[in-house]
Amino acid sequence: MRKIYLLVSLGVFISCNNTPKKQSVTDAEPAQTKSELLKTAETFFKSVSSVPKPEISEEKIALGKKLYFDTRLSKDGNISCNSCHNLETFGVDNLPTSPGDTKELGARNSPTVLHASLHAMQFWDGRAKDVEEQAEGPILNPVEHNIPSAEFLEKKLQQVAEYQNLFKVVYPDQEQPITFKNIANAIGAFERTLNPASRFDKFLDGDEQALNQQEKDGLKAFVDNSCITCHSGVALGGQMFQKFGLFGNYWEHTKSKKIDAGLSDLTKNEAEKYFFKVPGLRNIEKTAPYFHDGSVEKLEDAVRIMAKLQSNKDLTEKQVDDIVAFLKTLTSDIEDSQKRL
Repeated sequence: MRKIYLLVSLGVFISCNNTPKKQSVTDAEPAQTKSELLKTAETFFKSVSSVPKPEISEEKIALGKKLYFDTRLSKDGNISCNSCHNLETFGVDNLPTSPGDTKELGARNSPTVLHASLHAMQFWDGRAKDVEEQAEGPILNPVEHNIPSAEFLEKKLQQVAEYQNLFKVVYPDQEQPITFKNIANAIGAFERTLNPASRFDKFLDGDEQALNQQEKDGLKAFVDNSCITCHSGVALGGQMFQKFGLFGNYWEHTKSKKIDAGLSDLTKNEAEKYFFKVPGLRNIEKTAPYFHDGSVEKLEDAVRIMAKLQSNKDLTEKQVDDIVAFLKTLTSDIEDSQKRL
């Protein structure tokens, strides 16, 4: 019986050696093992590559972009959407509050339009459900675009031959396609394309060399100090409301000139006093000044204030430096095609 077994084994050996040699499992390139840090990051965050690209026609995106840069969307032609949400400077104007068509300043800081479509609500008080609805607000706001009414803007753009043609292509089934709703709809369509990737996305997609050691230390500190309680997901925020100042009065730390009651101004609910929409942190390095009133200039100071007010923690200088280093990996590579016409 042993002889038969040896002969069969020898036959298999000879047969295998007469066939083309294949790479064995041991010869193959070893599968890269994810670090514990990357596994942790995948628990709390998602890369922009995980977001399906919106099925929007190129014509609608182009129309929305044209409207976004058009100063005719303000009463006296002094500002466009891009004035407060400048795509050359990461979707903001880097001012505490922004001047409108009449040069009057708004009450709250203008947040970045980049990645805004990934948020669950819009504005600091969340009063708009999406970027399309958000686009309507500033146009009719007397402190911002100062357009007297939806009908005023409709008639104004209906006199423009170029818009007559463009709107007819994008909304072909409507007898009069230049409507206020369609204007906002087209602007929102353009804004839904503004989700550029960052080095952190490369890290989340598996390239662990995309971050250096200090940035990885900062990511770990960000998680360990409970920042992920509010700042998680694809946008690293933008999904919930939170009281600004869980462990103290925010204005005592930010030195704000005015105390803003936040969400309660809208809802009239005393329990929602000082609640604001949690901002997304993408491009935070480039979008100073910080908080709803633009009261803090430096990112390092904003990090310290948030740790103290929201987690009751006094961070070390190393923790602050590391977290800031991590936050800078959220800065996107913005394509020129997104910046301007």
